[in-house]
Amino acid sequence: MKKVFFILTLATGLAVTTQAQINTAKLKSSVKSAATTANTVATASGIDVKSVSSNIMAKLTSSLNLTDAQKPKVLATVTSFLQNKSAISGLLKTDKTQYDSKLTSLKSELVTKLKGALTAEQMTKFLNLKPAKTSTTDALSQLFN
Repeated sequence: MKKVFFILTLATGLAVTTQAQINTAKLKSSVKSAATTANTVATASGIDVKSVSSNIMAKLTSSLNLTDAQKPKVLATVTSFLQNKSAISGLLKTDKTQYDSKLTSLKSELVTKLKGALTAEQMTKFLNLKPAKTSTTDALSQLFN
């Protein structure tokens, strides 16, 4: 009887050990799925700051003829604005008045900082880039709306 018990215990231990081995393909799939979910959650809760910033910078660089010295200043200003806008995005659903107030303040700060980084002519061009309508496909809408 002891032999049967020993063999059953050994077989159970072997089965558990075999099941405990990590399948790397499944692990990679799980990591990729988790990353996709995290990106979806981040985007749903706010703005994909990195992507939107790079799209905005591409448009601003060509439209305003930004110099190499201006690019990092403008990028830092745009990125900061988008991060702050993303941080208050939850208020849009819970307290629209507070959201509008904070967004107005953020826009004012954005314009002030850009005035320090751009020439007067570039600033005029920047303000004229404001889209007529809010658009989810136009990255510049994130700066003006």
